[in-house]
Amino acid sequence: MNLEKLRQKVSKENLTSIFGEITRISATNIEIRGLKTGVGDIIKLVSNEDENLQTLAMVIEVKEQLSYLSPFSFIEGFKIGDKAFMTDSGMHIGVSDELLGRVVNPFMHPKDGKGTIEVSKFIPIMRPPIDAMKRGLIDKVFPVGIKSIDALLTCGVGQKLGIFAGSGVGKSTLMGMIVKNSKADIKVVALIGERGREIPEFIQKNLGGKLDNTVLIVATSDDSALMRKYGAFCAMSVAEYFKEQGKDVLFIMDSITRFAMAQREIGLALGEPPTTKGYPPSVLSLLPQLMERAGKEEGKGTITAFFTVLVDGDDMSDPIADQSRSILDGHIVLSRDLTDLGIYPPINIQNSASRVMNDIISPEHKLWARKFKRLNSLLKENEVLLRIGAYQKGSDKELDEAINKKDFMEKFLAQNPEENFEFEETIQTLSQIDVNLPPPPPPASVAILPNPNQH
Repeated sequence: MNLEKLRQKVSKENLTSIFGEITRISATNIEIRGLKTGVGDIIKLVSNEDENLQTLAMVIEVKEQLSYLSPFSFIEGFKIGDKAFMTDSGMHIGVSDELLGRVVNPFMHPKDGKGTIEVSKFIPIMRPPIDAMKRGLIDKVFPVGIKSIDALLTCGVGQKLGIFAGSGVGKSTLMGMIVKNSKADIKVVALIGERGREIPEFIQKNLGGKLDNTVLIVATSDDSALMRKYGAFCAMSVAEYFKEQGKDVLFIMDSITRFAMAQREIGLALGEPPTTKGYPPSVLSLLPQLMERAGKEEGKGTITAFFTVLVDGDDMSDPIADQSRSILDGHIVLSRDLTDLGIYPPINIQNSASRVMNDIISPEHKLWARKFKRLNSLLKENEVLLRIGAYQKGSDKELDEAINKKDFMEKFLAQNPEENFEFEETIQTLSQIDVNLPPPPPPASVAILPNPNQH
């Protein structure tokens, strides 16, 4: 370890012996007295009876001489009178390029058993979003190798999108396809509040065991609410670390709903009033603090972000889903009905939208996408008539065209998880929806390297 790294490491430690003591312990927070703290300070709790029993906690509220902490881990074994030490003003994590290919917890401690990770610098986990006047215009396509998204919900480099779905509809499979097929320089995946079983499953099944240029930050459902909350911010800080190197970063987080639930636990424990579905006001203010940190910043790299939102009972008016839609630059809605019909990925293109699509695609692409959606919508509207044979061919010229192209559209929307389609190939196929227009020239806005995993 060189002198500069040693100096950075020592600067994070408070070597004084000033300490406070625990005065009250509850299931969700701890009260201490004797330390002058501020909200966001990190406190180390040490048992008087067993020095090996230690944990970290964050100050979440201060009242006169008392500080209220939310612990990062379990607090079983701690008692009234145990010591509390100041460790750091604010929370920082150690990062380096060695994070690539690794699975870590929010503190950047390895969970994959592959040894320690050398730290090159410490960065704060709470940072302001990109300044509105320093955001660059989104002008390049970000292909994800999925036909229905690239053709009908085209994503731009630096865009923020939500993937909205109920449980068991196929979010994880779609996430895996996006991570595998996209050609971003760096990929940061945050699995927040998910079942522990899903972590190795996601790596082996959805990613095929390949973590090249990928960092996985994991805070499972059995972790504390504070760990789940700040796991999301830690993951975003890692993405920003690579963005500042001028890299194009893909950031995927599963899920915003678990993140919001963690803040709900913390807020209710502090006495915040519950509002819709029990969520306190702090939850709705926290979402933009995280989401607005993604994007394109002038003079630096980009963070293209996909946030999954677990929709309770497939109800899109859920407060978290509603708030997320208003913040994000687009939403991809997964349909349980399409899953029941065996169409994967089950993307409901009628209810989905990309807010930057029209700014980054060619005029021909725009016409083909519009026509595809129009014909698909006509089929949905007249589905009952078609099934019972009540429609007579020739009554509606446009509907006749939709019926003739039904097989083509269904085949276009379906894709196996192992398949990957180049953007040019997808648009060439989409052009078959309208034989009156010539096939498209290669788009100049897609400046991304060839993918060795091409279908």
